[in-house]
Amino acid sequence: MPGAEFVPVVADVTVEVEAEHAVSDLGAVDVLVNNLGVFGAEDPLEVSDDEWRRYFDVNVLAAVRLTRLLLPGMMDRGFGRVLNIASDSAVVIPAEMIHYGVSKTALLGVSRGFAKAAAGTGVTVNSVIAGPTHTGGVEDFVYQLVDEKLPWDEAQREFMRLHRPQSLIQRLIEPEEIANMVVYLSSPLASATTGGAVRVDGGYVDSILP
Repeated sequence: MPGAEFVPVVADVTVEVEAEHAVSDLGAVDVLVNNLGVFGAEDPLEVSDDEWRRYFDVNVLAAVRLTRLLLPGMMDRGFGRVLNIASDSAVVIPAEMIHYGVSKTALLGVSRGFAKAAAGTGVTVNSVIAGPTHTGGVEDFVYQLVDEKLPWDEAQREFMRLHRPQSLIQRLIEPEEIANMVVYLSSPLASATTGGAVRVDGGYVDSILP
């Protein structure tokens, strides 16, 4: 936005006191995008209790914490946007990372619940179901599942063919394609969209409505 001021804040928002300090440094916030997350392939029978807790601490409770801190101010001002970046894995739980998928399922419920808490205030709360997206971390993940000697373009195609064949675009989504939806949902144009799980999944989720 022209004239906007960039304010860097460094904090571990999985820790309650650090999240509180970060929010106090920022002041009024109109748009909150909860995009913190961890993922990785692991035999579901080998995932420990501590690892399950870590996934919920990072993927769910950090978003809950920041929403709890910032939503009241948005409601008082009569405008605000809360967006939780979820995943197709919330709906189509992957066999190789059940703990990740279930944490993202919880995030869909969190979004719906907070949308109800903000009903009638001018604040909207939505989740964005992102499909398989091209990031550095996903490149590492892809090479966990396909031959690491393959060039990236071939590895990506092999990953999609073997592990994400439901994708209708048959490629990884670029981050800016997710960002385009976030920008729209953050704008006044999306004033009647709340409590939803909006898909940017390349057609991966095989349903008309999530």
